[in-house]
Order: sequence, then C-alpha cells, then structure tokens
Amino acid sequence: MKILNTKNSIRNLTSGEYIIGVENTGSHACYMIYGVLKSEDKPRLIKPGKGHEEIVLILSGRVKFNDKILEAGDSFHIVEEESCFIENIGDSEVIYIISGGHSEKGHHFSST
Repeated sequence: MKILNTKNSIRNLTSGEYIIGVENTGSHACYMIYGVLKSEDKPRLIKPGKGHEEIVLILSGRVKFNDKILEAGDSFHIVEEESCFIENIGDSEVIYIISGGHSEKGHHFSST
C-alpha cells in the first residue's frame, strides 16, 4: 500500500485537472483525475482513449452531458474512443472525479 501526497496539489488547483497516475503510483493499471470546471470555462472533453474506460462522478455543481443534466452524485461510464463534453451550466464551479483503467481489451494476460 502506498499513501499518495495529493492534498496540496488538489487544494491549490483552481482550474483544470490533476491526474493521479503512474507518476504517483508507479502503476499503469489505473488512474484518477480530479477536475474543476468553472462557470466561465469552455466545455471539457471526456475521452478515455483506446484500451481504456472511465467512470465520471460529479461531486458538486451541475453539468450538461449529451443533452442531459447531471448533478452531484450522478455518474456515467464511457469506453475507449467514445467521447463527450461536459459543460458547467451553473454559477458555481463543478468538481468531478474520473476513475479510469484498462478495458478488458486493454488487459494483457499471461498464458501461464
């Protein structure tokens, strides 16, 4: 087990995303993204990429996603080359977490 020192990086993040990944864990198996989307920010692209999938959880605020409104506690799952934009539709900032890893196609299994 490894304790990750991310508190100050997240606390000082004012806009954008902070990625907790291989640089922090030494592993390519999974990653997590802490994101802040201010009301004046452009919609943000969500796209896991080939061999990856993600679960996006809205922690605070309201976003428009594929013509649906998501609020704190709502989440969605997105796979590989699928993509979407999330747009802050409120006056306050949106905070979200993206948890990602390799999709089944992205796993490399030993033949033994």
